[in-house]
Amino acid sequence: MNTVSIRTLNDYKAKGEKFSVLTAYDATFSQMVSNAGIEVILVGDSLGMVCQGKESTLPVSVAEMEYHTRCVAAGNKGSLIMADMPFMSYSTLEQGQANAALLMQAGAHMVKVEGDDWLVPLVETLARQGVPVCAHLGLTPQSVNKLGGYRVQGRDEAKAQAMIEHSIALAKAGADCILLECVPSSLGKAITEAVDVPVIGIGAGSDTDAQVLVVYDMLGLNAGHIPKFVKNFMVDGRTPQQAIAAYGEEVKNGVFPGPEHKFS
Repeated sequence: MNTVSIRTLNDYKAKGEKFSVLTAYDATFSQMVSNAGIEVILVGDSLGMVCQGKESTLPVSVAEMEYHTRCVAAGNKGSLIMADMPFMSYSTLEQGQANAALLMQAGAHMVKVEGDDWLVPLVETLARQGVPVCAHLGLTPQSVNKLGGYRVQGRDEAKAQAMIEHSIALAKAGADCILLECVPSSLGKAITEAVDVPVIGIGAGSDTDAQVLVVYDMLGLNAGHIPKFVKNFMVDGRTPQQAIAAYGEEVKNGVFPGPEHKFS
């Protein structure tokens, strides 16, 4: 696979072609994911739950994100690496700049932050300094205590309209991608059409420009609750490498997500 850049993702958006994203937290999975042609690797703070056994993503530190980003960068073979900025690591502009620098120097090509239009000053600042940003809206796991649990967001008209407006504002501020988690399919479609930057969905329907899943989930390695938007690709005698490649193909061909993975 040729090296994937932001320009590559924008070209996909312009051509109406889908691309795929998977999490990875170490060099082994990073190499498998990139060798399978998955365009973007997300070093997610979900590692707090997946790798550390925590109840949420909140305990994950910047130092841990930096370590896992270095591991993923070591195994990567051409995918774009996006790294999560963990809980309360960007509550001020100074904090956000310093911690984004650590993750970029560890090997990330983009950082991801959770929130809505209050992030505009941070996005503008990082964009000026050459740091690509993905803005994560909808169900934002770092706000799980404020949201009252892991619930679908944007189901009422006022909140849906606000999310559309926040997405537009963030894109105008310089966000290079929008990630939507657990929103109705109709809202995922509306935001994808409203912004010029690529929109990545997880539980956001099939009309977004890309899809993301946790690699452990799509390999059927989740022993706990399985979210509605997850599909197990480790079937029919596939190896993990074949399952990852099948995920990429189904995203690109519009097969995944199917109706059973969407929220109304």
